[in-house]
Amino acid sequence: MPGDNHGFISIKDWHEEDRPREKFISKGREVLSDAELIAILLGTGFKETTAVDVAKILLRENGNDLDKLAKLSEKQLSSVKGIGPAKAITILAALELGRRRKFSEKAVPKKITGSKDAYEFLYPFLADQPHEEFYLLLLNRANVITRHVKISQGGVSGTLVDNKIIFKTALEELSASIIICHNHPSGNKNPSQDDIAQTKRICEAGKNLDIAVLDHIIFTNDGFYSFADEGII
Repeated sequence: MPGDNHGFISIKDWHEEDRPREKFISKGREVLSDAELIAILLGTGFKETTAVDVAKILLRENGNDLDKLAKLSEKQLSSVKGIGPAKAITILAALELGRRRKFSEKAVPKKITGSKDAYEFLYPFLADQPHEEFYLLLLNRANVITRHVKISQGGVSGTLVDNKIIFKTALEELSASIIICHNHPSGNKNPSQDDIAQTKRICEAGKNLDIAVLDHIIFTNDGFYSFADEGII
């Protein structure tokens, strides 16, 4: 059997219905395990280690979590034995296509009726980012997004934001209101004291320019925190 510890068996020597590519064709993609799908991307393993085994090692080292896998860099993937730069890029490209397909419709400008709309709109841009990014949504009087702008990009634990850039952008677009958003790569949805203080400063600046700050969204892959929903804005 594949994966038998009593001796190495190359994938080409497996029973045909057990080989990932043949299994994909004969039984359908949905029956393949994550490891088997990744093995198809890898194509080959290395001495006495099949592509499926390499895929299992890769998944195990990342908690069998595809979201965690998608956050790895090409260099981090290439550090796994049996995965060079070319194979690493192939895996990351496949994961990126999956992410884009899942959220392609949500990237279309839409009317914002609540915090969930803003979160879903920004998901394609902020999902799986390993560092903090700060985004600005510009809205017209009907609360329809006219433009989205990445204001800044920082490290794992923070990014600097210049209020002048935020409102210069909003004024140039003649925006009636704005929504600000930044991600927490750690997955912690709760705002820091700096987040709260920064939000208050941005809201005060907006009042002086007659540009309403409708919300500040703290983004994570698994959910979000809305300052508006929590009554802070």
